[in-house]
Amino acid sequence: MRFRFAPSPTGLLHVGNARTALFNWLAARGSGGSMVLRIEDTNAEHSTGESEARILEDLRWMGMSWDEGPDLGGPFGPYRQSERLQTYQAYSDELLGRGTAYHCFCSPEQLEADRRAAVATGRPVRYAGTCRTLSGNVVRRRLDAGESAAIRFSVPEVDKVEFHDLVHGTVSFSGEVIGDPIIVRSDGRPAYNFAVVVDDALMEISHVVRGEDHISNTPRQLLLYEALGFSPPVFAHLSLVMGPDRTPLAKRHGATSVAEFRTRGYLPEALTNYLALVGWSPGADDEILPIEELVRRFRIDDVGQRAGVFDPEKLAWVNRNYLKALSPSRLATLAVPFFQQAGFAGAEPDGGGTVFLGYIAALAVGAVDRLEQIPERLKFLFEFDVAEALSDPEIRREVEGSEARRVIAVLAVELSARPRLDAEGFLDLKAAVQNETGCKGRALFHPIRIALTGCGDGMELDRAVPAIDRGAEMLSASGVRTVVGCRERAVAFAAALGLS
Repeated sequence: MRFRFAPSPTGLLHVGNARTALFNWLAARGSGGSMVLRIEDTNAEHSTGESEARILEDLRWMGMSWDEGPDLGGPFGPYRQSERLQTYQAYSDELLGRGTAYHCFCSPEQLEADRRAAVATGRPVRYAGTCRTLSGNVVRRRLDAGESAAIRFSVPEVDKVEFHDLVHGTVSFSGEVIGDPIIVRSDGRPAYNFAVVVDDALMEISHVVRGEDHISNTPRQLLLYEALGFSPPVFAHLSLVMGPDRTPLAKRHGATSVAEFRTRGYLPEALTNYLALVGWSPGADDEILPIEELVRRFRIDDVGQRAGVFDPEKLAWVNRNYLKALSPSRLATLAVPFFQQAGFAGAEPDGGGTVFLGYIAALAVGAVDRLEQIPERLKFLFEFDVAEALSDPEIRREVEGSEARRVIAVLAVELSARPRLDAEGFLDLKAAVQNETGCKGRALFHPIRIALTGCGDGMELDRAVPAIDRGAEMLSASGVRTVVGCRERAVAFAAALGLS
């Protein structure tokens, strides 16, 4: 079996197109078939090499690979349509020579007028056939005179065009709605319906898996396959990816491109796992499926007809599961760029700095949906400011009570006589402050939290406190922003409250 993904390099890779690529890739790998990547870049005004490179990068990031493509070559290349123009010309010349294609001189204004007339009278919008009966002499004379002309395929008279779709079953179109499509534009560029037929046939694509927005193109393509003497592939048209409001996924729903999700700190395995479940079910309640298991279970025949809803909350849940399962070393590698963006790490943290960033990221990972949220969760480490904390009316009210002042005063004294705290050292500290003040529960822990983190809530203290003092021991050369230690924090808070 041979599958293909054929993006147009005119922008970022939309998650809907990424899902199409994924379904093709899963089907190819699961069947032991081949995956072909073809670039449909005949739209010269909007196609760019940068877009092509980013699409390939995003596909690889998601865990996909291909057996043939513009970067790898292969037996059916070239794999960019812009490099195949002579091939399209040869086949359009063949159709012209056989009388199954003809030159069309109709202006855009004439075509628009015909379209409006059809709509006004309730007729199907299709080409009126104005140029279909022009004689060869007339065509040659007009071409020799320099008139611009497109090439249209002469659709044969048929009652209907019918095909079997792996997703939708039997699909039928009345011949009355199929007009003569342009196969080569007046500037010489091939039209989509023509180029895709030539490419899929010559590249021996056995299965065309694409979005259902292409289903209306299929009858014209089937007639072109027949006219060119090619055997058509098997078709599977995937339902569109919708937003939670059941409208096509767009910018108003938030991030829509793979690059955006990547930038926000979603893991590739999470996005791949989630996209596989948009419109397809593995046949069980399992929702966290590694890519190897997706390959094993996926079948195009099991893809549903109903539109798949892209739910950001569900993606966040999937991502959380994968975040929690990350190894410390990989978490550190992935988290470093987000600490750098927040200003908590320099351009090149050293080995010790990277280990520390991985350690604190692991403390926060259970409470975030994506990597970009980790620095905010750990801001208390790097941005401790007594004056700013006391400017919060609620915190100010909390620390003005007699019990809270007593706890903070004793905390500062105890910490001044102790080494940096680890988990066991913090347990000893709590016991000492409790014994000295007689406070316990919230009366004990809340003032300690405020004095050591500058916040009224946040991470559990038995995790936050050791992280603070471990950070305080980091050297400035480590490439990690300086962390004020617990001792210095408590003393500064006590001084600000006039307790020292």
